[in-house]
Amino acid sequence: MAVCAGTKRDGSKCTATVEPPQTYCWWHDPENAEARRRAASKAGKSRPSRELPGIKSQLQDLTRDVLAGDLETGRAAVANQLINTRLRAIEQERKNRETEDLEARIEALERAQEKGGPRWRGA
Repeated sequence: MAVCAGTKRDGSKCTATVEPPQTYCWWHDPENAEARRRAASKAGKSRPSRELPGIKSQLQDLTRDVLAGDLETGRAAVANQLINTRLRAIEQERKNRETEDLEARIEALERAQEKGGPRWRGA
């Protein structure tokens, strides 16, 4: 086993191990640059981290208004169902991004294997 020839963002050497003839780990291999760029682009477009605080605030407002008697429970129940639907959509988006990232990483492993790189062992 060898150590990746790449450099981390902080300037230190990467410590990931690679099997010859590979010289770079997946994250530093120039051949994976496009897959990494796509994954970063998708991650940068994600909105859940910005949406969740707003949803939590809405739930707090609903709870407060219902308990204070300012909002009828029927309307509050409908609003809560809509918020839950939004949460499920956010979770599905997260799962989709995760799946796309895993697919890109598996493709990179398969390409490395085709080139005589380390043998990938699936479960």
